[in-house]
Amino acid sequence: MTEEENILSLIPQQPPFVMVDELLFSDDNITKTSFTVTADNVFVIDGEFSEAGLMENMAQTAAAGSGNMARIEDRPVATGYIGQVKNLEVFSLPKVGDILFTEVKMEVQVFDAGIVSGKVWCNEEVVAQCEMKIFINQ
Repeated sequence: MTEEENILSLIPQQPPFVMVDELLFSDDNITKTSFTVTADNVFVIDGEFSEAGLMENMAQTAAAGSGNMARIEDRPVATGYIGQVKNLEVFSLPKVGDILFTEVKMEVQVFDAGIVSGKVWCNEEVVAQCEMKIFINQ
């Protein structure tokens, strides 16, 4: 199985709307992914990965962690929805060719709703961070 096939088995999104390339780490609380920004990405504008792309990257990192737990527990991958984005800070926009490393931490989980905090690094600097409320459709 290739890395792309592996990540596609963990998230409900499909190309061209996939904003994570590889699951690097996942446990009950933390998920880490990597993603290379390509010129044909739907969120690239004038050679830069947009703010919306950064938010989607964090949300899909959370989805990859949830999908990994589903795979471990032999359950189908569920669809999730962003219910709220809070305290979004974007410090810089990554360029085409940049590799992003994203970490999402589960802060609170109550039934099918969770609050996660996410950070995106590029060239060893934090480029974006936020808190998201995510609802899982079981």
